[in-house]
Amino acid sequence: MTFNSLYTQRHGFHLVDPSPWPLVGSMSALLTTFGGVMYFHSYTGGFTAMSLGMAFVLTTMYVWWRDIVREATFEGHHTHVVRLGMRMGMLLFIVSEVMFFFAFFWAFFHSSLGPTIEIGAVWPPKGVVPFNCWEIPFLNTVILLLSGATVTWAHHAIIGGARKQAIVGLIMTIILATIFTGFQGFEYVSAPFKISDGVYGSTFYMATGFHGFHVFIGTCFLSVCLIRLIQHHFTKNHHFGFEAAAWYWHFVDVVWLFLFVTIYWWGGL
Repeated sequence: MTFNSLYTQRHGFHLVDPSPWPLVGSMSALLTTFGGVMYFHSYTGGFTAMSLGMAFVLTTMYVWWRDIVREATFEGHHTHVVRLGMRMGMLLFIVSEVMFFFAFFWAFFHSSLGPTIEIGAVWPPKGVVPFNCWEIPFLNTVILLLSGATVTWAHHAIIGGARKQAIVGLIMTIILATIFTGFQGFEYVSAPFKISDGVYGSTFYMATGFHGFHVFIGTCFLSVCLIRLIQHHFTKNHHFGFEAAAWYWHFVDVVWLFLFVTIYWWGGL
């Protein structure tokens, strides 16, 4: 038996190299969470810890994406069977995200459908002035739905080989996502209530805040795809990186629709 036959890969699976990024990413997320809790409770150093954790999270995202791009584009490890596994993994990840947001919706409905006497037995609680859902929340809904349309346009353009249209569609999606985030930040700054204002404030900010964080992650995801698209990394038949980003972005769209209907519209009646 020759040396080459001993070391020739006889399957389409990719056995990944040992990587430090899962551990680094987990520790960075933990530091961000601890810093956020400390910051919300006005402890000294909370904002610093949260900012440091976010910096590590962003760094981990960069180096991890770098490794994945190298494996997929330059080393050719993402074979057909690998892409099938990655599709299944992405779908399971989105299912786990659905469960994540389900917990916040459960907390909101548990509190709103049976408001206790401590909050006045009414919803919204006494003293809380909710947002007018037909102002910034409705505008943000339109913006996010438009971004879903533009990312779909970019996806179909990649499949059809229209690279320039795909680039334009991705740029428009990222711009719309940035505008959405800006309006969300403006809404938080001008909000008449805080996260510490009882169960309404905590459920509102946890649900919409985590959605905003997912929008930020999705914007980073799409930005990486834009860079890869400009550098000719995607083809008609090999573009799962963009496909995963599009799935994630549509998930963000759907979650926001539920947030708008339940928390902003129904919850503010």
